Amino acid sequence: MPKNKKKELPKDKFFKKVEEMKMALTFDDVRLKSGYSEIMPDQVDLNSKFSKNIPLKIPLVSAAMDTVTEHQMGIGMALLGGLGVIHKNMAPEEQASKVAKVKYYLNGFIDKPICVRQNQTVAEILRMKEEKEFSFNTFPVVDGNNRLVGIISRNDFDFCQENSVQAKEIMSKSVISAPKETGLKKAYQIMIDSKKKVLPIIDKDRKIVGIYVFRDVSRIMMKNPAGYNTDKSGQLIAAAAIGVNDFERLEMLIEKKVNAVVIDTAHADTKSVIETLKEIKKNYKIDVIAGNVSEATSVKRLAKAGADGIKVGQGPGSICTTRIVAGIGSPQLSAVYKCSKEAFKHGIPICADGGIKFSGDIPIAIGAGASSVMMGGMLSGTKEAPGDVIFRDGRQWKIYRGMGSIGAMEEHKGSRERYLQSSSAKKELVAEGVEGLKPYKGELNKVMFQYINGLRRGMGYVGAGNIEELRDKADFIRISGAGKDESHPHNVIITREPPNYSIDR
Repeated sequence: MPKNKKKELPKDKFFKKVEEMKMALTFDDVRLKSGYSEIMPDQVDLNSKFSKNIPLKIPLVSAAMDTVTEHQMGIGMALLGGLGVIHKNMAPEEQASKVAKVKYYLNGFIDKPICVRQNQTVAEILRMKEEKEFSFNTFPVVDGNNRLVGIISRNDFDFCQENSVQAKEIMSKSVISAPKETGLKKAYQIMIDSKKKVLPIIDKDRKIVGIYVFRDVSRIMMKNPAGYNTDKSGQLIAAAAIGVNDFERLEMLIEKKVNAVVIDTAHADTKSVIETLKEIKKNYKIDVIAGNVSEATSVKRLAKAGADGIKVGQGPGSICTTRIVAGIGSPQLSAVYKCSKEAFKHGIPICADGGIKFSGDIPIAIGAGASSVMMGGMLSGTKEAPGDVIFRDGRQWKIYRGMGSIGAMEEHKGSRERYLQSSSAKKELVAEGVEGLKPYKGELNKVMFQYINGLRRGMGYVGAGNIEELRDKADFIRISGAGKDESHPHNVIITREPPNYSIDR
């Protein structure tokens, strides 16, 4: 996103009048103006950016919340063309492991394969497989120095007549392996030529550093992943949250090839965030997104410090109480507009974080100036969101909580740091969020289908063929309370909810 010269857009007059009245607006206060269009919804281009160097095939990002984004959500979002930001309410090693699961999902490459020792008995291996609930039956066999000496497959187990024998007695010793630098395409060809379903990857000392699995590799090679959000190496793009001065965590994430990190705080316009940002940009080659802010002056300081992207939104989330508890923040539509105007001068994309309740809020947020939209509540309750499904009042639910809720802060240091309470005792915590339940929504792809196509339809009404055109062409009208009521179904008892509209909202 190159630095741009200032030009007046249709929406500028609207927001100028709003500012003259000393007023700030949010999504429910406005609607986009429709206009002449030659664009059909299915024809629009949804490509955008999360930061300077992180592309998006759909401008949707899942929030770094412990009830929203771990590796399952990260994988699901990237497969759909978006991005997941894995939360930091866990040990650095665990977070790095979840990033690795996203990165290696498409590659068919397992960086830490389950190996067995050559002197283990078949009975011991089968017992381990049952206890760990492994669904696979192939194991590399290593010696005491972790060097590859053989491989055991389902056939070896099936034809073994005595489970007391050791692995080295039934394993295949003529193992086809490949060196550490072997890429996906080369691995695929080796497995095709050798008719092997597993390809161990070894270093110069024959120590195993990973394996390729043919089932996954062939799926990647045979299926066109045109809609996947991938990097230059063909891996899914992954992002992760870090805290201020969180350099140990950062290095672990970079080791796992994370594409971008988000300095995740409730207020990013602080000395500690700016110093952390400068330090990262000085010593590492990685995109850094800073957040959250809601004022243009904050964007300017973060841009000068080296931010590659900025998250906008202080208190708009459905589980956030920051504005009520602390008395700060700007209604989200106005925050997005004024922050995007400043970010535009520096060539930095902004992500509108929070306040989205319906799919129609997405084109409104992008029309106001956002390059992407971050969602928490809209994605909570899906199958891919962390947490178990619970039953209550005859319905299925999942827990959804703010990162500033008492529960999140009591359980995790990361949440306390995010809300500037890292040194506070548990009895001294000041909550800036709540805990609650969200109806179980099912699989992510079905939910996202509605959000993506709601955005497409909004763009069609405006006559915008791509995201940049939507930002340029968007104009708004302010609606009254009666206008808001009129926008929703009225004077009717809804007997069947459509998948993109809930009475609960």
